[in-house]
Amino acid sequence: MTTTTNRPARHRSLGDHSWQDDAVCQSTTYNPVDPDLFFPEPDETHKIAAAKALCGQCPVRRICLDAALEGGDTDGIRGGLTEEERARLHSRIADRLDHSRVNETVSGRDVHLTKAERRAVVLAAYRHGLSEQRLAWLLKVTEEHAQKLYRETRRAIAHSAMNQPELPGDHAGHLDRDAFGTAA
Repeated sequence: MTTTTNRPARHRSLGDHSWQDDAVCQSTTYNPVDPDLFFPEPDETHKIAAAKALCGQCPVRRICLDAALEGGDTDGIRGGLTEEERARLHSRIADRLDHSRVNETVSGRDVHLTKAERRAVVLAAYRHGLSEQRLAWLLKVTEEHAQKLYRETRRAIAHSAMNQPELPGDHAGHLDRDAFGTAA
């Protein structure tokens, strides 16, 4: 499972394309950029290097990469990566777990989520005591589906608690000195 840290990030909301206005690749009167630069042939290494250099300066590079991965965009250079470099990320996108995205969703933002992130939102909402109605709103599902997700979460938590072996000397999570034995 791919995991990232819980760092501040700007994640695009559902249907939000306003980040493109801040992209360095957007051609303006004062900054003319040839869009063909981002769709080079594999042997055009000078174009690839130039496009990556522009992406390296871009304040929305990560959002661009996320948009390409989430949208299944496999053409051109996006987020500073070529088609070939993004190929392995495309295959693992469903398993991505970015806790900053989960936290933003739990706090009420409409963020694109992977399957792993959706599961993490359900668990976080359950642990925070959010209502089924709130979970339904966060995930854009019906209340009945949110109830089902909470039932599955309760069952999984109970199941994991039953399957954890008790350590010797473990009393409410505390190990006493005798639990480790003595050195011979």
